[in-house]
Amino acid sequence: RCFAPQGQLLAALTADLPYEITAAQHAAIGEITADQAAPKRMLRMLQGDVGSGKTLVALVAMLTVAESGAQAALLAPTEVLARQHHASISALLSPLQMDVGLLLGQGRASAVAADHGPQFDQNNTPRSRKDTLAAMANGTISLVVGTHALLSDTAIFHDLGLAVIDEQHRFGVRQRIL
Repeated sequence: RCFAPQGQLLAALTADLPYEITAAQHAAIGEITADQAAPKRMLRMLQGDVGSGKTLVALVAMLTVAESGAQAALLAPTEVLARQHHASISALLSPLQMDVGLLLGQGRASAVAADHGPQFDQNNTPRSRKDTLAAMANGTISLVVGTHALLSDTAIFHDLGLAVIDEQHRFGVRQRIL
């Protein structure tokens, strides 16, 4: 499946960024979006130092998929890292008023994201784990950040177009392929 949207979400994101995208980020974004527009499946590894902007590059790829009408997920190995990604992505997307789901381990309410307060939907209503799962399944949420919970049988996507795996070396081979 090809993902080649008009780029309205990317333009809106970059217009509101509090910093400039680096040349290396532009190069990585260009390669990834070219792969996304191609008819073959993309499998890539993005490497960089801590703080080099890998999350922004991943977010651009996720927005490309979302603007094409599909869903994107970012899988993190720990709840702490998932919460950090959710907070930073939500902050970057706040001018766009895009809802970003958060799905943590079984039994954890996604509405309780300890350091970052409750997670809210577009109507400013707290979202439970059950509501997050329903929004993923019916496609009303385009972007989701989570832990291994994204790999569970209860995590059903309406139309998953991209999976971003952070710290992929901390997952098993089967988990990375799923």
